[in-house]
Amino acid sequence: MTKKASLKLFEHADTAKKMINLDEMEIQKMIYPVGFYKTKAKRIIEMSHKILDEYNGKVPDTIDELLKLKGVGRKTANIVVTLGYAKPGVCVDTHVHRISNRWGYVKTKNPIQTEFALREKLPLEHWIEYNDILVTYGQNVCAPISPKCSICPIEKYCLKIGVGKHR
Repeated sequence: MTKKASLKLFEHADTAKKMINLDEMEIQKMIYPVGFYKTKAKRIIEMSHKILDEYNGKVPDTIDELLKLKGVGRKTANIVVTLGYAKPGVCVDTHVHRISNRWGYVKTKNPIQTEFALREKLPLEHWIEYNDILVTYGQNVCAPISPKCSICPIEKYCLKIGVGKHR
């Protein structure tokens, strides 16, 4: 959903300078039905102004600078750094957090802890691809409820932490 909305938005405005010329309602329509689309439309305009005013129109390329933009969290900052700038980062969403803990690879309570645990444990060469692999895997095999353990290629290595019922 996010990718589709982003592509639609970037067809109309692919720079901060162009983005500030859009009105909030236009952005809302372009990114709907993404969750919190009204808040996100407002943040997009605010971020675009800040990027123009404080970063000379260029999206920051470090996690610390990206986190200074209102509405940008660690997951988004890591996505921008890895996909936008091909720099190392560990993007942790609900799938990465859940599956990494389910396997017993990390033992954390939230995605931020998971990110930092993975930075310590996961080899650097796998940081960028880890999110993409686990999102697809989590959507198709290792579901939150009743994972498909019978078709999982790594089932025998999985500790199944927190798994009650599985298929």
